[in-house]
Amino acid sequence: MAKIPMTTPIVEMDGDEMTRIIWKMIKDELLMPFVDLKTEYYDLGLPHRDETDDQVTHDAAAAAKKYGVAVKCATITPNAQRVEEYSLKRMYPSPNATIRAAMDGTVFRAPIIMDGIEPLVPRWKAPITVARHAYGDIYKGVEFRVPGPGTVTMTMKTDDGEETLMVHEYKGEGIALSMHNTKKSIESFAKACFEYALSTKQDLWFGAKDTILKVYDGEFRAIFEAIFEADYKDRFDEAGIRYEYTLIDDAVARVMRSQGGFIWACKNYDGDVMSDMIATAFGSLAMMTSVLVSPDGKYEYEAAHGTVTRHYYRYLKGEQTSTNPVATIFAWTGALKKRGELDGNAELAAFGQKLEDATMATLASGKMTGDLAASCVKEEKTVLNTADFIAAVRNTLESM
Repeated sequence: MAKIPMTTPIVEMDGDEMTRIIWKMIKDELLMPFVDLKTEYYDLGLPHRDETDDQVTHDAAAAAKKYGVAVKCATITPNAQRVEEYSLKRMYPSPNATIRAAMDGTVFRAPIIMDGIEPLVPRWKAPITVARHAYGDIYKGVEFRVPGPGTVTMTMKTDDGEETLMVHEYKGEGIALSMHNTKKSIESFAKACFEYALSTKQDLWFGAKDTILKVYDGEFRAIFEAIFEADYKDRFDEAGIRYEYTLIDDAVARVMRSQGGFIWACKNYDGDVMSDMIATAFGSLAMMTSVLVSPDGKYEYEAAHGTVTRHYYRYLKGEQTSTNPVATIFAWTGALKKRGELDGNAELAAFGQKLEDATMATLASGKMTGDLAASCVKEEKTVLNTADFIAAVRNTLESM
């Protein structure tokens, strides 16, 4: 059969460890036999980031903004141990944080629901999508150790002068952290959440802690409310959906009591943590989609999990691993569907959906990786290693 043609390339960002191995398997078995795959390739593996002094990450982000659709493999954010392990020149920042800052985007993460796995929260009947602000806060924080007694202050300088606030007067050793955000980025976050809610016809919740951070979180709340009242209230009413603000601790409690089926907007750190909780409670971190959406309609798709280090070192020893590739498959299918939509390439978009359907049909048949088998209530199930599961998905795809 002739391969499905592409006109505009997808920006491809390769990654690290076990997910890098799976990345190649997916391309070789599920994509290239069926699609005349056109990508602009960037190697974001940690060794190449070190070779380029992380310039490759910035180049990849620029390409994503240029072409409009990107797909990214999981990558290592190095800590001190990784710097030593990989003999790095320095401790590089998170590639995701760099790309998110460049695109000024919002991350939407939603669980992939499969038959046979019941959510750990029995009341949840529909997916909960976490909308994570993808700029600033602790991810752009400036931190340092306080060696001993002294005073830490925060100073704002303008053309009209300066204002200094006391942070803390230290009597001994300690630590300090400063973080920031911008009105422009918060506005982009709010608009992205409102637009996504309208496009999916789901209620939108936003939670922060403005009772404590009266200026910082208070600004988030005020911007959301102002934009909603000015531009979205009537559209939400017409769509039959609603927007609500609540304190983040109350939001957590309400989420646990809910039946799901809504979008939960979170600040950067809250979204990072809560999306992992949602994914785990619905079944597996490897069963969560993640898409970064910029205000001007650019998209970057990725799996929401990490590089699966433990399986990678088993793989290097020649051992079989049963690493779940579903979220990485869905990163590719999301990018293919969006590229097809933007290019008017219905055949490409249809293939992306068909590959998703084939993946879910394979799972429904009882063929799955070990993480899913451990929580699946199906009586008949077959645990496959990663390569065999991908082969099973291909067999299903070819039979459809």
